[in-house]
Amino acid sequence: MIRFLILFCLSLAITAETKFFVLGSGTPNPNPDRSGSAYLVLANDTPYLFDFGPGVVRKMSALSKSWGGAYSELEVENLEYAFLTHFHSDHSLGLADLIITPWIMGREQPLKIFGPASTADMAESIIKAYQPDIDYRINGTQPQNSTGYKVVFTKLNEGLVYKDQNIQVLAFLNAHGDVKESFGFVIETEDKKILISGDTGPSENLIKYGKNLDILVHEVYSQAGFNQKTPDWQKYHKAHHTSPSELAAIAKQIKPKKLVLSHILFWGATEEEILQEMTTHYSGKIILAKDLLLVE
Repeated sequence: MIRFLILFCLSLAITAETKFFVLGSGTPNPNPDRSGSAYLVLANDTPYLFDFGPGVVRKMSALSKSWGGAYSELEVENLEYAFLTHFHSDHSLGLADLIITPWIMGREQPLKIFGPASTADMAESIIKAYQPDIDYRINGTQPQNSTGYKVVFTKLNEGLVYKDQNIQVLAFLNAHGDVKESFGFVIETEDKKILISGDTGPSENLIKYGKNLDILVHEVYSQAGFNQKTPDWQKYHKAHHTSPSELAAIAKQIKPKKLVLSHILFWGATEEEILQEMTTHYSGKIILAKDLLLVE
């Protein structure tokens, strides 16, 4: 009996383990090794997507068993929940693929999207643009369902935006220049607390909500590269993004167990140089994001 209870508790612990994947670690620069921003939380076998930059569906598929990965839960037709930090193209260009491809592969439920107000127009325009393809697949000889391409949209406001038995998601406004609807997310599951900064300069809200984090995913730029920019570009990047010293100050204050550097503006710097710029100011655990990285 005791052995049974121990095994039962262990099985619960295994089931409850949240997995966090970096699907896309890139920026607007078309680096073939780094897709546009996209992160995935797998909680109790349900995938939740945060940002959907170019390449997102293919990167998720690479983790699925159908395409050589380890996770049957990450077949693309299982993807029903997606959250968008802001409208910039490197975070949202994958939306057409996200709406259409999982449906073609068998998704029957509408895609639930949570994002800034402009996201609704994006989704509506995509469906309109692909209506001939959608109609042909439904009404032609292909046996396709008539529901899985549809979108249910929820506009983001600051505060709790979604909660179910697996996860709760809180959105907060960050500091991305003059972009008014730019958000970060705090994601809580049974065993993890994760904060995704979105694109942002130093944000008071991020510090406010970033307590007791297992994982902090934060953007950063190369200081050496910034120093080579013209004054107009320096002004832009200073208002929209975060330097290594600024990020170090943030991490020292909120003390995440792991700091994941993503959406890195390298500007010619190497990965080693980025890490050196960070470790000059910060001695905590740092992980440099790569596409398909599992952060445990």
